[in-house]
Amino acid sequence: MKKLYHRVKSLFNSIRSKIAFYPTVLSVFGIALSVVMLGVEQMNISSELKELVPAFIVENGDTALAVLSVCIGGLISMMVFSFSMVMLLLSQASSNFSPRLLPGLISDKNHQIILGTYLATILYNIFILFAVEPTDDSYSLPGLSIFLGILLTIVCLCAFIYFIHNISQSIQVNNILDTIFSKSISRMKTIIELENETRKTEPVSFPETTHWSVYTISKSGYFQNVSVRNLLKLCAEKDLKIYLTIPKGMFVLQNSPFIKTSRPVDEATIREIVSNISFQRGELVEDNYILAFKQITEIAVKAMSPGINDPGTAINAIDYLTELFSLRMKKTNSSEYHHNGQLLVKIASVNFDELLFNTMASLRTYCKHDPILIQKLLWMLAYLAGEEAANNSYYKAIAKEKKRLMKDANKTLKIYCGKKMAKKLLES
Repeated sequence: MKKLYHRVKSLFNSIRSKIAFYPTVLSVFGIALSVVMLGVEQMNISSELKELVPAFIVENGDTALAVLSVCIGGLISMMVFSFSMVMLLLSQASSNFSPRLLPGLISDKNHQIILGTYLATILYNIFILFAVEPTDDSYSLPGLSIFLGILLTIVCLCAFIYFIHNISQSIQVNNILDTIFSKSISRMKTIIELENETRKTEPVSFPETTHWSVYTISKSGYFQNVSVRNLLKLCAEKDLKIYLTIPKGMFVLQNSPFIKTSRPVDEATIREIVSNISFQRGELVEDNYILAFKQITEIAVKAMSPGINDPGTAINAIDYLTELFSLRMKKTNSSEYHHNGQLLVKIASVNFDELLFNTMASLRTYCKHDPILIQKLLWMLAYLAGEEAANNSYYKAIAKEKKRLMKDANKTLKIYCGKKMAKKLLES
């Protein structure tokens, strides 16, 4: 059951990231609701309600057709405008911040639900419209269904007001950074908890894998996620050790070496191993926390480009990177997992040194001419140097990056500020 659960969860995360997911689900619900309501109308419930609350039940077929037509036309116009706003949001985020942000913005559940509510109400009103004849009298009209269609239209108007508010918030860089940060923090905490849960008390080194059996995969894609618990159970059953040679978040090429096993296994076992691994053509922060470092770094770099020149956004991005690196220091470099005291599964991971270097290399290149950002980066490195780390080598990596930053900044600031001012800024 756990194996099936992880597969379904991975598939659901992938489908949910599509902009058409919730609109499709809610559209089916709208059609189903119209069918149910027309079935209920056969029980003459509208006639009974007309006697109890006559003010809410339409009594004329022409009036009912006019009301439903106005609702449908207005909702279609509102939906077109809302979709246009979403497209504008995506275009602006791509040009001002980073194209990597698009999957996260598209998968915004609030936008999808609002657009789905529009579509569901339109389809509901259309199907109810088919059941109305201009010559119908007050006792043969589907009065309750028409009244429900009007209520749903009012709900859509309220949702439209919320949509305008939400989309104005979504485009703000602080909210974008906070969303990326929250997803990444959640993912890293889950990984750290899993490592602590499966790690043996006494440290054991993973065996050398040079002479292990190597296997490839028949499809390519981003290595998004893996069900570690299922792999541990499989290794225990097959008396096997597994090493995945490519870190999560990286692109795995077709027929490239990816899986190593401690002994030769048959094709069925390889298929079972691959079935516990999720490959996608896109990247999501929910599955790969490394992507958050890339996205936030790209936002900072884009903000410091000559066309935008927004150091305030770059400073905010560095603040978020500082906290992400602080949590990353709690995680070991090697993703190794134990089962009943045995080290059975190892997944290649992006080392802290490499992650810090890649992030700082981009920031040094685009921020070294700005004294405020240089001070902010030095403060970040000083803060990380005082944090608790899972490995002492992390402190050496931080010291190396500080030296590189000081060297690059010293050369650049001498040009912009002069030798004395550059020295004073760096010493401060």
